Formats: sequence, structure tokens, C-alpha cells
Amino acid sequence: MAHDLKKAYRTIMGDSFPERMEISFVDQGERSTLVYEKVTWEIDGERRGLRYGENPGQEAALYKLINGNLTLGDVTTIAPGRYLVSNAELLQFGKHPGKINLTDADNALNILRFLPADHPVAAVMKHNNPSGVAVGATLEEAYVKADLADHIAAFGGCIALNSPVDRATAEAIATQYAEVVVAPEFEEGTVAILGARKNLRIMRIAAMEQLQSFSHERFVDFKSLVDGSVIAQLSYLPQTRAAADLLPAETTYKGTVYTVNRAPTSVEIEDMLFGWMVEAGVSSNSVLYVKDCVTVGIGAGEQDRVGVAVIARDKAYRNMAERLAYTRHDTSYQLLGPDVKALVDAEVQAENGGLKGAVMVSDAFFPFRDGVDVGLREGVSAIIQPGGSLRDHEVIQAVNAAGAAMVFTGQRSFKH
Repeated sequence: MAHDLKKAYRTIMGDSFPERMEISFVDQGERSTLVYEKVTWEIDGERRGLRYGENPGQEAALYKLINGNLTLGDVTTIAPGRYLVSNAELLQFGKHPGKINLTDADNALNILRFLPADHPVAAVMKHNNPSGVAVGATLEEAYVKADLADHIAAFGGCIALNSPVDRATAEAIATQYAEVVVAPEFEEGTVAILGARKNLRIMRIAAMEQLQSFSHERFVDFKSLVDGSVIAQLSYLPQTRAAADLLPAETTYKGTVYTVNRAPTSVEIEDMLFGWMVEAGVSSNSVLYVKDCVTVGIGAGEQDRVGVAVIARDKAYRNMAERLAYTRHDTSYQLLGPDVKALVDAEVQAENGGLKGAVMVSDAFFPFRDGVDVGLREGVSAIIQPGGSLRDHEVIQAVNAAGAAMVFTGQRSFKH
């Protein structure tokens, strides 16, 4: 008997998880208990939780913190009642949300909380990583830039916006296929425009308006091991958030002091800080390229730093080719005729995939200079990275030879 494989993706599973969950920490007889309540939504007259976990066949449940306060050392974690994704209002659910939909939305908010709220920002997420993040003069511009940052990867993604969705933005989103749209509010008429995409999940998170209040607060991050054990860690917070936080790239090797000769420009600093905030939401090991507060190429989840720098570079070339094909010819690069494709290729090569004058962002130090050489050969003008390698002097020499700028953060930004 043939199996209907598509049906598995349509199914809303039940789950066996209880309505409440408690996690207790006990220190010298003193107990601190965090109390969680399972989140459900009304669907066709029934209360249901998550569709399924990472894959069909994996039961899953979302719990929100409803009681308990936890202080670990000098850190007090986020208190109950300040809900974001766990309290999202489903204005349209199409296919009911699953675990990946919510973790994509959550990691988008993880990025947006560190970026200034006084400019429209859009983040398009795929598999818990950004495919594109951009700042714009308008929300529509921010979304279009984020989408075109990697137009192929953006297909079927989660779109997160830091401002109320207006008609122009809704119309731009409605021309593409997306799984989720998350915003603090939707202006009159925009839900109807977005609703033309029947399977689109439209989620309103009113508390996004206070998102920056989460930017200096921590939560307990749990990771379960295959034997049932649990690692608990405090969540990551970037320390480098302003120009004053940037450290000079210098080191001493065998008694000689090595310093980067050129200081970054104000434009490069803006891109550095933007890229470092985006980096907080990218799976490690990772390298990003950023230009004009838009991601150009993102390499994520690789095993070596030079390899991920190459992947991000290659993505930048592909992204630019797709961007030109889509904006000028309304089609995929792969579907262009040979003559038009040759013209696009020539422009992409002339601009080095948009990497000329871009900023290179690395979540950890470069153990060898070969990583920075990948970006410098493409015309990257500035680099931001933690520093601390035994070969920092070689990296500094490479940067100086290219006439580029580089700063250290003094802090790693791993996310696994």
C-alpha cells in the first residue's frame, strides 16, 4: 500500500506532554522553582499545541514561564510574564505552527533585540539562521533588502519585522512564498493582503515594541544530552554594542608590538556593529559579510574558519547574481539566457559579489591569516573579530598589507 508522504507534513499531531512543567534548582537546601504552562491555540474549535517537533513524528510542546524567579550568582534571569513568541497571537495560521516555525521566529527576535529600534529592520530566517538581515529607510525597503540578500534561501522562510506592517510591506511579502510573518502589529488591510497566501502563518507579538528591554537580560538555556542529562547555561549577551566598545587590533609577538595602521571609518563602524549584533543569531562557526547594514553573505555552522569564509564569499557572488536576475529580469539566474547570464556574470565579477568595501565579521578569532585573506582578496575594507589568536600578528600584517581596518571585540560569539 502506497504511503501518502505529503500527509505527514499536513498532520497536526497530538502530544503527550503534561499541561505544566516545573524545573527546580536547589542550593544548600534553598529551592528555586520555575513553573511553566503549556501553550496552545484554538484551531477549528479545538485547543492544540505545536504541530510537531523538528520532524513529523516527533511530539513537541511549547511551555511559557508563568511563575518563579531565579538568581544565579549576580545574574537574575528574565521574570515570568514577559512573553514574546510564547504569547504570539495567530491572526492566520494556515498550516499550524511547528517547532521550527517558532524557533526561527525566536532567533529572529534574538537578533532584532540587539539592533536599534529607531530604524526599520527585517530579518529573514531559515533553519534557525538568518538568510538576510537589513536596515532600511522604510519597512518595505528593509524587507526587500533582507529578502534579496539571499533570495534563494529566503524561499519558505520566517520573516520578522520590528515595526508595524504597512500596506507596501505586505504587498512586497505577498509576492513571495514564506512560512511565517512576525511583527508587533499589522495595519488595517494588511492581514487581508498577506492572507492571500493561505498557508502563511501571520503572528502578532505585541511585546516586540519593548524588545530592546530584553537586550541586557539573560535566561537559562537548556541543552539535553543523548543520555537524558542536561547542560544549563546562562544565555549569551554581546558586550560590544557601540563604537566605544571596539578594541584596537594589536598584539605583542616575541617582544614586537603589532598594530593595525588604519582606523575604521564611521560607515565601517556602523557596519561592524550591525554585523556583530547579527552574529549573535548565527550558528557557529560562522563568518558574515556586511555592507550598508545589509548582510551580503552568511556562512554558518561550519567546522573550520577559512572554509566558512569561503562559503560566505561564494554565497555573496551567488546572491548578487540572483539579485540582479530577479530585480532586472524577474526570474532566477539559472533561467537566464546565455547572453544575459554573461552580462550578469561580468557585473558580479566586477563588483566581487558586492564584497568590495564590505565588512567581514567572525564569531571567533582567526587561528591563521588564511581566513582573513579570503575576504581581503575580495576587497573587504574592514574586519571585526574577537582577537586572541597566537597568530594575531600575522592577521594584522595581512590587514595592513591590504590597507584595511580591523578591530577586536575581546569576546567570542559562539552559538551552537
